[in-house]
Amino acid sequence: MTSTPTDTHTEGSSPYGELRAQLDTLTTEAFRPELAEIDQLSTPELAALMNSEDATVPAAVAAQLPQIAAAIDGIAERMARGGRLVYAGAGTAGRLGVLDASECPPTFNTDPGEVVGLIAGGPSAMVTAVEGAEDSKELAADDLDTLGLTADDSVIGISASGRTPYAIGAVEHARTLGALTVGLSCNADSALAAAAEHGIEVVVGPELLTGSTRLKSGTAQKLVLNMISTLVMIRLGKTYGNLMVDVRASNEKLRARSRRIVSLATGADDTEIEAALTAADGEVKNAILIILGDVDKSTAAALLDEAHGHLRAALKSVCTNTA
Repeated sequence: MTSTPTDTHTEGSSPYGELRAQLDTLTTEAFRPELAEIDQLSTPELAALMNSEDATVPAAVAAQLPQIAAAIDGIAERMARGGRLVYAGAGTAGRLGVLDASECPPTFNTDPGEVVGLIAGGPSAMVTAVEGAEDSKELAADDLDTLGLTADDSVIGISASGRTPYAIGAVEHARTLGALTVGLSCNADSALAAAAEHGIEVVVGPELLTGSTRLKSGTAQKLVLNMISTLVMIRLGKTYGNLMVDVRASNEKLRARSRRIVSLATGADDTEIEAALTAADGEVKNAILIILGDVDKSTAAALLDEAHGHLRAALKSVCTNTA
């Protein structure tokens, strides 16, 4: 007869009784008896099973698109007037926030201080767990105060369970300062979503490995964070169509990509592209405007400044002025 794990815990028998009772109510922590013998499956069978689990995540994200879109518009509005986007989380959730923040400067030429990732326990927690860090709301408040958070900023608390004190504390403290707040979790009716102005609850269901929220929950969080940062940057004019015209050419691959982007946007030959990029000090957006608008370096810079960095608006301005 096959046996399955049972929880013989009774209330009061352990100092962790209350927390265990909380975990018992969370979808992300649920035990799935039908998977109790997956270690007996072949590797191809395991891979197919895990792949089928992962395939359910996009639908769970889709169910939250209205909430995600509302958060994106709110964040973009504040960033347009100089605000910052701050992610705050612990463990896997915190690492995903730091990862998304670190990818914005090379992709969208943002200042490192414009999109910030906070992880409970500090940078060392990216690779080594910091005991007790996720359990402190006060630590989150201190981390935000160190940033000098203002009402123009936006804070996204990230927690698969939706109960992590660090993430909830970040959202609660940010809200007292007037910042826009988002709570991203993977359980319905979470404390994190309730604490935030914008609650996003991507319910992906129990994990393949009980409680291992680096799996479907982590995938869902990565998809949502990709969506938020990418679409906020589109709203801020960091792209031209689907081209990354604010890309920072910090290595050989990106220097080659910048030339390809200018080519795709303008259809110009290599000689004209090199001349425009040289004149624009390597700034892709400016080089495109120099070519398509037939303007010089200083005019291109002025037009983009007037258009708040939106290349399409700057090009329309050229057409209006020359009509």
